[in-house]
Amino acid sequence: MSLEHEYRLAVTWADDPGTVDYRSYTRDHVVTAGGKPALEGSADRAFRGDAARWNPEELLVAALSECHLLSFLHVAAEAGLVVTEYADAPVGRMTKDDDGGWSFESVVLHPTVTATGDADLAALHHAAHEACFIARSVAFPVTVEAAQ
Repeated sequence: MSLEHEYRLAVTWADDPGTVDYRSYTRDHVVTAGGKPALEGSADRAFRGDAARWNPEELLVAALSECHLLSFLHVAAEAGLVVTEYADAPVGRMTKDDDGGWSFESVVLHPTVTATGDADLAALHHAAHEACFIARSVAFPVTVEAAQ
C-alpha cells in the first residue's frame, strides 16, 4: 500500500507595469493555503527583494529546522523523555557555482533542548534526523550540531 501526502498552495504576484526590465519589477508575492494567514514573501535582498519579507532561502532553512524539531519531539516522546523547551539557530549556506548559478551547500542545525528524564539526546537527534523527510529530500548535507 502506497501512502501519499499532497500540499497545495497558492502563490500570487502582480505588478504594474510588470517585468519591463530586471530592475523594474517587485519581487513581493503572497503565499496562501487553506484559510491560513498569508505569508508575505520576496526575494533575498541580494536579489533585489524586500528584506522585511520572508524569502525562499529562509523558508527552506526554516522547513529543515521545523522538520527536525517535530521529528525530535516525536522520538523524545516515544523514548519517554519530557521535552520542555527546544530552540534552534539553523544556518544555511549558499554558494555561487562555476556556471554562475546559486545552490545550497549545506544547512547546519544547532538545537538546544531542555528535558527531564533519562535519554541519550545525541541518539534521539540522530533518530530525528533520520526521520526528517525534508532533510532526506534535499540534495545537500543537513547536519545537526546539538548543544550538550
